[in-house]
Amino acid sequence: MRAGLSLMMGGAGDIEIVGEAADGDEVEALVDRTRPDVVLMDIRMPAVDGLTATERLRGRPDAPQVVVLTTFHADEQVLRALRAGAAGFVLKDTPPAEIVHAVRRVAAGDPVLSPAVTRRLMERAADTAADTRRTRARARLAALNDREREVAVAVGRGLANAEIAAALFLSVATVKTHVSRILAGLGLNNRVQIALLAHDAGLLDGPADDGN
Repeated sequence: MRAGLSLMMGGAGDIEIVGEAADGDEVEALVDRTRPDVVLMDIRMPAVDGLTATERLRGRPDAPQVVVLTTFHADEQVLRALRAGAAGFVLKDTPPAEIVHAVRRVAAGDPVLSPAVTRRLMERAADTAADTRRTRARARLAALNDREREVAVAVGRGLANAEIAAALFLSVATVKTHVSRILAGLGLNNRVQIALLAHDAGLLDGPADDGN
């Protein structure tokens, strides 16, 4: 793998290969000797993995830029590499010309992520936003008592007052009272907003009395 990368990089007139390391524990000493502008770092290595090596390297003064190269792109590895200060994260199946281009871009100060990695980070950001909405929605619904929460979930499932009354063994008048209290207590305007809140809280995926 290193031989292939060296051949590929060596063919670019503006890139000079100044050193190669077989394992992450060799990186710091090699960087001290060769003073590279960019380190192309594999994640999987025998003793010290590339993420640990990146963390150690980027924690030093005047550290070179790091492009992480790997065959896979698990979320936790992407985030750990980026938090450690990696300027790029490229998959090994990226076309050779694009890997060379990534090294050039990082050397010029521009961060680089492969399209697949960018998509995963966007999905992770969307998941995080959903988690935030869920946390906020559950905090609001915590102001309701158990029966009101049951009614809120039933409203979220699209049940009419009569259907809610039958399902929860209540009178229709009592259901209307609970709905009114939910609207007033949560500062909502209509049943649609109750349904949206129950959805954001994740309560529609489980039993109607799940307040967790």
